[in-house]
Amino acid sequence: MEQRIYHGNLTPSDLGEALIARFNRGNLRAQQFGDINRVIVQIGSRPGSVTGGDTAISVILQKVEDGVSVKLGQQAWLGIAASLGTTALAAIKSPFNLLGRLDDLAQDIQNLQIDEQVWQAIDEVAKAAGASQDLSERLRRAMCPYCRVANPVGEPNCIACGAPLGEVQPRTCPRCGYVVKPSELICPNCKQALPV
Repeated sequence: MEQRIYHGNLTPSDLGEALIARFNRGNLRAQQFGDINRVIVQIGSRPGSVTGGDTAISVILQKVEDGVSVKLGQQAWLGIAASLGTTALAAIKSPFNLLGRLDDLAQDIQNLQIDEQVWQAIDEVAKAAGASQDLSERLRRAMCPYCRVANPVGEPNCIACGAPLGEVQPRTCPRCGYVVKPSELICPNCKQALPV
């Protein structure tokens, strides 16, 4: 399951609505479930589609501190392989058969690229909202425990009082890459225990 975190003024609903608008047309359908903090968007082939094979993918959008976590489930290709196989057999029998299956072939190729299209749609919405995968300003600062001055992450000593900052530097979850506070024992994103 691929995951990215977008920091900025963005909500799971913003991304969910954009995915519905982009994929709920043509041979694809999209539906959305969830609440204000967690939205699941399912994208798949319409039942009884005349061209191309069947596919399905789930996108989990979850509110996190300073942004939204996006997880893309594994794409289920269902009937795409069979449709591609039929096209290949038809072309082997007679190259002219390929002309009759061009619509199927084009739809199969488009369906194989749904995950890339989902990331592209999410990137576009995030960019329009001023959000990105860069760390938020808050996460790029470490507060000195002695004088309470904000310091850039990675500074070994406080720029104001010179105190060591090693204990207040943020770290990332080794499982999902989410930025966690030094005091956290469980990752707020993937709910796994953090190494001490």
